Amino acid sequence: MARLLGTLRSSQPVARFQRSCGLFPAGEEGGGSGSDPADGSRDRGACNGAAALRCRAAAGRGPPGGVRSGPGPQGCTQKYIVKNYFYYYLFRFSAALGEEIFYITFLPFTYWNIDHSVSRRMIIVWSIVMYIGQVSKDILKWPRPLSPPVVKLEMRTNAEYGMPSTHAMAATAISFSFFIATMNQYKYPFELGLAAAFVFSTLVCLSRLYTGMHTVLDVIGGALISAVLLMLLYPAWDMIDHLLLTSPFCPLLSIAVPLVLCYNYPKLDYYSPTRGDTTTILGATAGATVGFWLTNQYTAPVYASKSLELGFPLITSKLVVVLARFFVGILVVLLTRWLMKSVVLGALGYRYKFPIRDLEARRRLEVEVPYKFITYSSVGFTATVIVPLLHELLGLK
Repeated sequence: MARLLGTLRSSQPVARFQRSCGLFPAGEEGGGSGSDPADGSRDRGACNGAAALRCRAAAGRGPPGGVRSGPGPQGCTQKYIVKNYFYYYLFRFSAALGEEIFYITFLPFTYWNIDHSVSRRMIIVWSIVMYIGQVSKDILKWPRPLSPPVVKLEMRTNAEYGMPSTHAMAATAISFSFFIATMNQYKYPFELGLAAAFVFSTLVCLSRLYTGMHTVLDVIGGALISAVLLMLLYPAWDMIDHLLLTSPFCPLLSIAVPLVLCYNYPKLDYYSPTRGDTTTILGATAGATVGFWLTNQYTAPVYASKSLELGFPLITSKLVVVLARFFVGILVVLLTRWLMKSVVLGALGYRYKFPIRDLEARRRLEVEVPYKFITYSSVGFTATVIVPLLHELLGLK
């Protein structure tokens, strides 16, 4: 068993998976050498060994042990060759399904066009799973795969530790919580829903191997942890949902508890984006839960309980309304995010006397947490309160 775990934790299975999908380091025998961009050659930041140490020495930060790095100077580059562009674009797209761009579009879409209760359950499960995953990374401090032999296609997340894969956790939580929450409410084949959830989560998990961001054990561990958490939370779904909508303490606790968790996030010896990402997730959830409570207390639902019937073809007029809700809502959400980022960062810069372009100052605890939390709690509140009211005003019911 120890030998198997050691193999799953090593970089070699990741490298073999990349090669089998047509992704090679430039100069490797299977991928060719001396290729130009026309042959699919790309550049990315180097990751390990002496080059990584030079990167971190130049950048002035980084985790100990020479096992990973953030973006570094020009000398830290890695060329790779793509032999199969189908897998390249499939897994790059799949990796994006675990990023902010997906959450900020899909989760509001379910709230505006499918079902409030489904959206609430997914958001709560997502926030709990992601918080546990992010904290676990910084407690376990397991390194990401080594490069070489692995080709790394992302650099931002390379500054984080690896175990568990939060992409795998989020994909498992989102897909299966959506399936569980809708299977008894909408008319669609059970097998089709289960297969869709499995395919979605599997593609995201495999994308973490293809991009070189996680070992096999990171991905398996993330998916299993998420599945266990989902099974533990499922019996309490209705109780949690009832408390979110009716408890007079909901707004206070929705703000106070996430803030305490963010300010007491595990400390690291170097800067990692995990604290900022966690604050983003908890802030968005805080704003959304306050919005859920206010909507239930003071306003009638804007949308029908089942705005989008999953089991039937959409009528053209309904499809137009669905798309209109989505694009109007996303526009307002993105404008809110842009506005709040500018206002909050400007206020914090004035308070703590730093220029807003000072990246190091923005990473300080007293700046990063309120900056991310206020911005994304505003986004969550806008998505659940302001946008539905705007939809009602525009007749998009």
